[in-house]
Amino acid sequence: MGEVVANNNGGGERDSPVSPHFVLVHGIWHGGWCWYKIRCLLESSGYKVSCPDLKSAGIHPSDAASVLTFDDYNQPLIDFLSTLPPHDQVILVGHSAGGMSVTDAIHKLGKKIHVAIYVGATMLRFGFSTDLDMQEGSPDLSDELEIVLGPDQLPTSCFLKKEFQRKLMYNLSPLEDSILATMLLRPGPLMALQQARFSEGPEAEQVKRVYIKTLHDRVLTPEQQDAMVRRWPPSQVFALESDHSPFFSTPVQLFTYLLKAIASIPSN
Repeated sequence: MGEVVANNNGGGERDSPVSPHFVLVHGIWHGGWCWYKIRCLLESSGYKVSCPDLKSAGIHPSDAASVLTFDDYNQPLIDFLSTLPPHDQVILVGHSAGGMSVTDAIHKLGKKIHVAIYVGATMLRFGFSTDLDMQEGSPDLSDELEIVLGPDQLPTSCFLKKEFQRKLMYNLSPLEDSILATMLLRPGPLMALQQARFSEGPEAEQVKRVYIKTLHDRVLTPEQQDAMVRRWPPSQVFALESDHSPFFSTPVQLFTYLLKAIASIPSN
């Protein structure tokens, strides 16, 4: 592949008909804060960047145990995208479970999205189903999770136990980033994510998708990622020598692949 160099103005000059806008979506337990290195690199290259918090994540005031549907969990992203002006050329990026949020958005608001990029992310066309979508190569994390049960004794939220956080999510990341993460992680809405189902919108298949694999991932294994790519093939596939959190472990390489991804998709 040829080298991709970021334009200092990011293609976003005032007289340009379109303005590239990266919208970075976090995964379970994280918040918009996890993208701080990528946001810095993109904004320093002239790109507009947003890192919204989903419901109960980051600094959102809701409790994860009270978020029982995926639509409720993802509503902050859908609301945010709905308010963007037509000239914003949205590059929607999702990490881990944030891939579900990206898929939901391309089904609902496909016309607003120029390209969808999945970074070590869950890429299931219709959401979780009974056809063993996520079973291939899936690690057993039952001993590593703390589960919160709701009034009907159903699991409503979960959290990765502190002693497993670095081992599973940040094994190749700088120690200072993993320590920061342990101070900021929050429980995630397990029930809402497991019940995610998508009805394909009329514009969904017109949205180009790119997958960036995380080759040393201990949460979403390379086998799982390969299975998802086979079942719903994207336009491009890249691979990072990273752990589950490339925004910490390989930020410059991830930044480069994001630029390569958008360069591979023609502008509208």
